[in-house]
Amino acid sequence: MTSQTPVTPFGARLRAAMDARGPLCVGIDPHAALLDSWGLADDIAGLERFSRTVVEALADSVAVFKPQAAFFERFGSRGVAVLERTVADARAAGTLVVMDAKRGDIGSTMAAYASAFLDPSSPLFSDALTVSPYLGYGSLKPAVDLARASGAGLFVLALTSNPEGAEVQRAVREDGRSIGATMLAHLAAENAGAEPMGSFGAVVGATLGDLSSFDLDINGPLLAPGIGAQGATAADLPAVFGAAVGNVVPNVSRGVLKHGPDTAALRASAKRFADEIREAVAV
Repeated sequence: MTSQTPVTPFGARLRAAMDARGPLCVGIDPHAALLDSWGLADDIAGLERFSRTVVEALADSVAVFKPQAAFFERFGSRGVAVLERTVADARAAGTLVVMDAKRGDIGSTMAAYASAFLDPSSPLFSDALTVSPYLGYGSLKPAVDLARASGAGLFVLALTSNPEGAEVQRAVREDGRSIGATMLAHLAAENAGAEPMGSFGAVVGATLGDLSSFDLDINGPLLAPGIGAQGATAADLPAVFGAAVGNVVPNVSRGVLKHGPDTAALRASAKRFADEIREAVAV
């Protein structure tokens, strides 16, 4: 590995960031309607202005940014260049970056995806990457291995907030365990013995209600979309996540971003969400 390799594993760095800044993760989702609401054109200039404004407004106060890669990739190579700068600027300012790319494939292709986002020599190197395990958890091994070697992390889709997810994630295997529960068990095994928290997390929707039938105690972070525009609130988190609520990283995108391009309004919204979440998940 290069000299850029983080000395401290992602889970420990995330735990420290959450303790210092609160557990809020702010999405960077420059879709066309949001750019328009900011008075920006749906082009490279608008994309760059949007991304730069979010980072400049919030990088010194939030624990995590989660750029949605698709909203950059839709502009081709120029959009990917903006994504590279956004990641670099956010990390340079001290904010952890979870790349929301939901990659999932097999063999050398999965290894290439992992290299793009988890190799410290890559211009897209991020602190963690979202991945899809639905070609079998074992298909993620190249990403797991590289994340462990580089001090990065993964967030594996386990119990997602979209209604369609249930047909796969709640399906029951021959051994009587659901697919989602199986993914959680794999992650618990990856994180065994890690302190203060493992680097291999799950994506679990904050809108799913009572999840007491699932063992969410994976000794790793739980990335929780659904706060704000999707209807969940900070106050819902203890009921959804139970004893694992202290490891929840709630993601808010539109709820914060709709207040731009006014940087003061962005900061005020993020602080409000962070304060509400910190109070709700205090353990």
